[in-house]
Amino acid sequence: MSTETDHISSDHLTDLQFIERFEDCTLPAAWFHHRDHIRMAWLQIKKHGLLNALDKISAGIKRYAAAQGKAERYHETITWAYAILINERIARANPEQTWTEFVAVNGDLLDWERNILRKYYHPATLSTELSKTTFLLPDKTVTADSGATRF
Repeated sequence: MSTETDHISSDHLTDLQFIERFEDCTLPAAWFHHRDHIRMAWLQIKKHGLLNALDKISAGIKRYAAAQGKAERYHETITWAYAILINERIARANPEQTWTEFVAVNGDLLDWERNILRKYYHPATLSTELSKTTFLLPDKTVTADSGATRF
């Protein structure tokens, strides 16, 4: 069942407002969906670089999920895999690329229904407890025909 809040997003917030509300867990859960996870990771990677951002992204999502009473929903492999893909896309783009520009050319990262990680992981792998607590390397063979970026 769809509610009015299903379609609310954080797009009206500045990057600073968005990160502050995410980090202090005051961002409404209705405003934090897959696209918002990607935005948060993009902002953290742009500011801190991948290695430093990974800790901020992971710790931030864990803290936010716990504040929402959904700590069990954190997934390490999904979080890190997306961060790595976002980092590569940032590296290949104009360094001055805005979030709006990033979104315009990276729709595949924003589409949760046709999740890009299906190109890299078997569903059974992502459903394991190990994958939820530890980053696992992709377990599918990526070919030039698959259209996937190699890890």
